Amino acid sequence: MTSLNSYNIRVATAQDEPFLWDMLYESLYVPDGAEPFSRDILNEPFMRKYVEGWGRESDLGYIATNGEGKPMGSITLRYFDEANKGFGYVSDEIPELGMALLPESRGQGIGTALMTALLQGAKSRGISRLSLSVAPENTAAVKLYRRFGFQEVGVFGTSITMVADVV
Repeated sequence: MTSLNSYNIRVATAQDEPFLWDMLYESLYVPDGAEPFSRDILNEPFMRKYVEGWGRESDLGYIATNGEGKPMGSITLRYFDEANKGFGYVSDEIPELGMALLPESRGQGIGTALMTALLQGAKSRGISRLSLSVAPENTAAVKLYRRFGFQEVGVFGTSITMVADVV
């Protein structure tokens, strides 16, 4: 466990799946003033695949917790394939990153800490590249991803797909 200011970063386990569902919902970008998505969207197959059965051998993730151990945010990697693509799918060999923070936890450096932990974990597993999908209007997330070397490689629906080398 790494202590960083008033929060800690720890590995996500199968027991974190309920929180990862909450974070999947938080990851759905809603522009200011727009109507939020119904939580029912999480039941759709195109969403379920990101969290369902969390804890597979190939899954990798981290949870940020506050001083009392309450989860504040998460970052995950999961592999998809041609027959079951994620929104940020690039290839079967490149896992897709998912990340979200509770609204009250944003802007405190937690996203940077989670990204740093994930990149270190990915590197230790021999993962060489990562992909993700992000709404271009989500400027804070795009800025964070670019800082970590993610570059736009395509568009899927209303989101951009970005890829970075693990260094």
